[in-house]
Amino acid sequence: MKQIGGYVKITGGTYRGRSIQTPGGNTHPMGERERLALFNMIFDCVNDSQVLDLFCGGGTLGIEALSRGAKSVTFVDNSGKVMAVVKKNCLDLEINSEKWKTVVLDANSFAMASKNQYDLVLADPPYDTYTPEMVENLPKLVKQGGTLVLSHPGAAPDFSEMQLLKARKYANANLSIYIKR
Repeated sequence: MKQIGGYVKITGGTYRGRSIQTPGGNTHPMGERERLALFNMIFDCVNDSQVLDLFCGGGTLGIEALSRGAKSVTFVDNSGKVMAVVKKNCLDLEINSEKWKTVVLDANSFAMASKNQYDLVLADPPYDTYTPEMVENLPKLVKQGGTLVLSHPGAAPDFSEMQLLKARKYANANLSIYIKR
């Protein structure tokens, strides 16, 4: 479903209550209730972590992580238009430019090319085009002992190198939290 861009509010931390822009189009920013629940579940994984926000849309999840003490966030999305919104949001919030970077690339290409691994990977792929193949390479991006959070339609994917810690359902969204063994 096509959306017209709007605004969402950051739910916690330094930027709590501040609004950021959403890009619209095929993006579906995670709702405030779901984000609040998610960050309450992973609060001990965020502070001082290196975070990857895949399928980032307007950067809502990554900005929430920065607001809650993440050391840095890499935002990845395959759309330059979407990435322009992420940059605008970070600049509008006056987030130190050393704490974030943007990459215009699809998630699988990024996973195959990246030599970096992250403490926390936040992945919120578009539900209207979701396939299991879109997320199959995500574990490569997670450090040993690191956390992967996946928002997805349907059942939680099984990743052989990841242990599913928690799975929650919110309306049509499912949140699955994994740790890398």
